[in-house]
Amino acid sequence: MSPAVWGALLGAVAGGALLVVLDRVAALGRPRLEQRVLPYLRDLPARDTVIASGTDRPISAARAVFGPSLTHAADLVERVLGGADSVRRRLDRAGSDMTVHDFRVSQVMWGLVAFAGTAAVALLVSLRSPDRAVPMLIACVLAFAIGVLLRENRLTAQVRQREERMLAEFPTVAELLALAVAAGEGPVQATARVAGRTNGELARELERVLAAVRTGTPVTRALDDLAARTGLPVLARFAEGMAVAIERGTPLTDVLHAQAADVREARRRALIESGARREVLMMAPVVFLVLPTVVFFVFFPGVVGLRLFAP
Repeated sequence: MSPAVWGALLGAVAGGALLVVLDRVAALGRPRLEQRVLPYLRDLPARDTVIASGTDRPISAARAVFGPSLTHAADLVERVLGGADSVRRRLDRAGSDMTVHDFRVSQVMWGLVAFAGTAAVALLVSLRSPDRAVPMLIACVLAFAIGVLLRENRLTAQVRQREERMLAEFPTVAELLALAVAAGEGPVQATARVAGRTNGELARELERVLAAVRTGTPVTRALDDLAARTGLPVLARFAEGMAVAIERGTPLTDVLHAQAADVREARRRALIESGARREVLMMAPVVFLVLPTVVFFVFFPGVVGLRLFAP
């Protein structure tokens, strides 16, 4: 295809997209159905009244234009990939407020970004070599799929990083809780004091437990929920130990001290094992780079001397 044909096609696509955007913007300017109907309904909550007055419009123009398409694409990704329960659990473990649908939309966005970048390169390649148009199209589809999968891998990495930070914070938080309990405070009051004085991922989890307790959830139920949504066995044992202590009135100070000591010991062992693995990895450049270079410089003069003086 000639550049003129490509220009005509791109112009037609751009013109059609502009018409769709203008039509949607004009539709947004018209009063919505709920704005016309809700003023005549008197038994609705305050939130609907605010929406009816037009003061709460969280939907932006870009989201209103592209939202339905992204929703359909997110539903398609959900049907293809599945695993909504796994995604929901990982979102909880990552401390994210996103729903599964929001996560699927973000996956589509990552895929579209990868598709757009590959499509720009593919267009330049296709203009020079029209016979490569089909492989470039396949590359664009693969780029979209890779972008979708990279977003899921990123979520897994976020979960792992957050749990590592929580594991690093746990000994300090456990010692502070033990100190507050030993000073005479109850488990809930001690948790509130520690959560208010510390920062970090574990402190946020404790604040979620306190928020659930303040809304009427039993303390043991909130702690059981914490044990269920975490991916760290140490934190699960901590929540279960606090729940048992609250239910039965058993001493909690010794348990917290023991758990903190166990975590520190486990981290020390992990650090020693990591150092041992690093030593093995450090031998690779020595064996494959430094040692051959030393041997070469040692034997090279002898080889040259043999060549010079040998008959």
